[in-house]
Amino acid sequence: MKLENTKFKKLSFTFALASALFLGSCETLTQLSKGLDFGTPTDAEINSGLKEALEFGTSYASERLSKEDGYLGNLAIKIAFPEEAKKVENTLRSLGLGSLCDQVITSVNRAAEDAAIEAKPIFVAAIKEMSITDVKNILLGADNAATQYFENKTTASLEGKFKPIIESSLTKVGATKYWSDVVTRYNKIPLMTPIEADLSKYVTQKAIEGLFYEIAKEELKIRENVAARSTILLQKVFGYADAQGS
Repeated sequence: MKLENTKFKKLSFTFALASALFLGSCETLTQLSKGLDFGTPTDAEINSGLKEALEFGTSYASERLSKEDGYLGNLAIKIAFPEEAKKVENTLRSLGLGSLCDQVITSVNRAAEDAAIEAKPIFVAAIKEMSITDVKNILLGADNAATQYFENKTTASLEGKFKPIIESSLTKVGATKYWSDVVTRYNKIPLMTPIEADLSKYVTQKAIEGLFYEIAKEELKIRENVAARSTILLQKVFGYADAQGS
């Protein structure tokens, strides 16, 4: 038994040592990658590299959010009751109507998930329209420069595209009915001030906010994580940006 324990301890030590060496190697490789000099990229390379990164990042965020639980399972962007309706939710839960509130929350997030995939062509169009000046300003700008650009350029188009889909989805998944039931029950409670909230407008707004939140994460990833730069072109372009910011 003692011999087995000794063998186990040796194996554990060996594994721990190998893990430490492996992690140290990864860190060293990352530092080496940051130090590589690919030379100054041309305008064409900057234009191509940044647009490639942006198209991948926006498409990835859109596709991820369009999957089941893309919103509902993401605590950072999960859509809850409108702020003006928090009192409604708290009151109804205290009256034993928590399941009705949960149905509303699930259904509005499902509606946002239905709409998310429609963002892809809107972002692709915005990327194609970027001038070289736009591209350089984004590349050498703040960590969220691309996200801010998309917010300015695409929000109106996203609202126009998202809202009818969300309205249709809210009806399909029963959210409109659940919301109507919630408001009706709340408004019948004595001494409560009746409320009205435009559910589709609210869900559209929160769905777009969540989308930009995820895009900002993707943007930061490629700016800070060398491993996310999967091609020589991306390494060259963002390595150049790193050097300019140092």
